[in-house]
Amino acid sequence: MDDGAKDAEARKRAAAARKATRATAQALGTAAALARGQIVERIGGPARARVITLFGCVLALATADASTIGAIAPQLAGASSSWHISEAQLALLSTATLLVGAVFVIPVGMLVDRVHRLPLLSASILLWSAASLASALSPDYSTLLLTRLALGAVTATAGPAIASLTGDFFPAKERGRVYSYILAGEVAGTAAGFIVSGTVSSLISWRAAFILLAIPGVFLARALYRTVPEPLRGGQSYLEPGVQDLHEAMAAMRHRAAAPVSPEDAPTRVEEPAHQAVRRRGVSADPRLVLREDPDRMPISRAIRYVLQIPSNVMLILGSSLGYFYFAGLSLYAVQFVVGHYHEPQVTAELVLVLLVLGAIAGTLIAGRLSDSLVRRGFVEARVLIPAVCYLGAVALLIPGILSHNLSSAIWLDIGGAALLSAANPPLNAARLDIMPSQLWGRAESVRTFVRSIFQALAPLIFAGICAAFVGITPTQDAGSHLPPSKANLYHVATGLEWSFLILLATLAAAGIFLARARHTYPVDVATAAASQA
Repeated sequence: MDDGAKDAEARKRAAAARKATRATAQALGTAAALARGQIVERIGGPARARVITLFGCVLALATADASTIGAIAPQLAGASSSWHISEAQLALLSTATLLVGAVFVIPVGMLVDRVHRLPLLSASILLWSAASLASALSPDYSTLLLTRLALGAVTATAGPAIASLTGDFFPAKERGRVYSYILAGEVAGTAAGFIVSGTVSSLISWRAAFILLAIPGVFLARALYRTVPEPLRGGQSYLEPGVQDLHEAMAAMRHRAAAPVSPEDAPTRVEEPAHQAVRRRGVSADPRLVLREDPDRMPISRAIRYVLQIPSNVMLILGSSLGYFYFAGLSLYAVQFVVGHYHEPQVTAELVLVLLVLGAIAGTLIAGRLSDSLVRRGFVEARVLIPAVCYLGAVALLIPGILSHNLSSAIWLDIGGAALLSAANPPLNAARLDIMPSQLWGRAESVRTFVRSIFQALAPLIFAGICAAFVGITPTQDAGSHLPPSKANLYHVATGLEWSFLILLATLAAAGIFLARARHTYPVDVATAAASQA
């Protein structure tokens, strides 16, 4: 075959390859579009999908920002050795962010209940993108610490705003399911903060990791402000399944709310499933806690006292905070534990973290739907009992998973434990809205976020403190004597972490007990919230 024929044959093969590539790309695009369409239809239409996706992205970005310091700690200390950063100073970067957020979340909760929430949330996201960019440009440790403090202050808006908006966009009968979609973003954000930021910092620099986190916030703030209108408060603008245009739906609802109507023509307010269940069972409200004043006019101190007088809410706050406490410690030290305990490389440890995150997302999605189904059947206590069972079940799975020295068998126990640990959150978030008048949703969530942030801030210090106390004194210490010095050190640290994980499982058991006790007061508190709302 001459050269011309060979060239023609080569061009023919190249053209065939390009055609096959285009066909494959079109097939993949079609499959992705079909999958996307099915997901949107399952959620309830384009308008609902947009709101849920954006709210999930807000929580994902907030948790990714919060977990970045732990991911880039080795590169931060190594690349900036001239700063002379100690381990305590590295821990302070994370702890101080959470503590400042805890301080600012209370006044933010008051703002959420009194001003338009979408502009407030969008502006906060822009500010925390600016704080992330300022972190990347920090010339010294003190400046970096100040930028992290600023980040903690502005990210405090996320929790109260998302809770209040979710309550006004989605009816109580499906809030568990909706929250499962939104909180899946929170779990994914934690993983992204560790894996993506850690990878970028190791390949490029720790400054690049901060820049990477600053970029999405600009687009997210713009999308929220321009595409999600402010809903009416108190359940007047629920997004029904099938809504196509979000702005048109909200405009129609505002028009109906503003139009004068006679009492006989006034629309009947749809009773929430939890309220229906307690009414059918004859549960009476607690007359001491029925609000007889305008919540919008309550000073912040009075609102906080009222929120903490509701028995179930106190149990929910404690149970949720203890669950987040353990999850914070587990996610922070999981990679280090796998590397030292199972003698696996960093890549394997990060893969294990990805599997734990996938398990957590699966548990989150299942629990929300299950709790909604049970509440619709009249089992109103499901939103506190399911989390209680999840926390106690996580303890039962994680004990053998942590003690096992065989990764292939332990991984399934650990994935199950992570799934149950995260599965508690959607029912708990829905439950807090059921027992609180809608005008207090923002302030109630700010109180919960304050306590949760304190627990999360203490988690790294307590886990590390117990680990340090047990390093070198355990009976299994000699098992690492045959290892090289570097691996032996990792092994001993992992042994200390093993004790930390096991001892602090008591916090999950306590969370389960608190929530199991809440089942006695929860129906009364639901009835009280219904009476206050009326």
